[in-house]
Amino acid sequence: MKLSDFNEIEVPILYEDESCIFIHKPAGLNVHGDGKTREYTLADWILEYHPTLAAVGEHMQIQFKGETLEIPKPGIVHRLDKETSGVMLLAKTHEAYLFFKKQFQEREIRKVYHCFVYGWMKEDTMSIDAAIGRDSGSIRRYTTGGTARGMIREASTEVSVLGRLGALPDGRTYDGKGSTEEGTYSFVEARPRTGRTHQIRVHLRSVNHPIVADSLYAGKRDPALGFTRLALHARELTVVLPSGESKTVQAPYPPDFEKALRNMA
Repeated sequence: MKLSDFNEIEVPILYEDESCIFIHKPAGLNVHGDGKTREYTLADWILEYHPTLAAVGEHMQIQFKGETLEIPKPGIVHRLDKETSGVMLLAKTHEAYLFFKKQFQEREIRKVYHCFVYGWMKEDTMSIDAAIGRDSGSIRRYTTGGTARGMIREASTEVSVLGRLGALPDGRTYDGKGSTEEGTYSFVEARPRTGRTHQIRVHLRSVNHPIVADSLYAGKRDPALGFTRLALHARELTVVLPSGESKTVQAPYPPDFEKALRNMA
């Protein structure tokens, strides 16, 4: 997405008060820059919508071509992958930023994601507890198990199946048995208890049910169900506000999710 495209970007406000803004990040929008390419990001949108947030939060420092670059992250407490849509929390004051950051660090934030995965998951619920590290075969991927390299961090995700759709090559629909065959899919809720990079994507791949249209973790599987991007949506976020109130904010499904869900009816 080029800077010239920014007028076409819509970032709906889901909730706002004196301490924070909950927004609905669209798929295809990076949360902040990487110092190497120049494209319109959520950080750019934030500075246009609320310029005072420039003084909120912490900049990220990266090394590029022998120089130290500072990447602005105005009010940004956490992030979503570029192709993930859904609810994000922004802090409006530095005090609020530190307040929310502490909740993320201490795993007090409740995060709920919805996604479509390849195959019919056999179990309706499962807990995936698998440490995550860098994939020795790719600088962009993470993995679990013996091929993980670098810093290995514990990771835990609770998974519930919300529905199954599709059919086997012989036309049979879901009959209570699991499947990893082409043409079968599950609609899944994932609740990460830790916050590792690509955690949900890596964990679902580790149980042979990668997320639909995941270019990094789904191997050679073709995109399906009408998705042209990673079929992952940050559905819900629950935090404690500085006022002491527990606040839950939900992001509505974007059009590609709505279309896929109609196939389940």
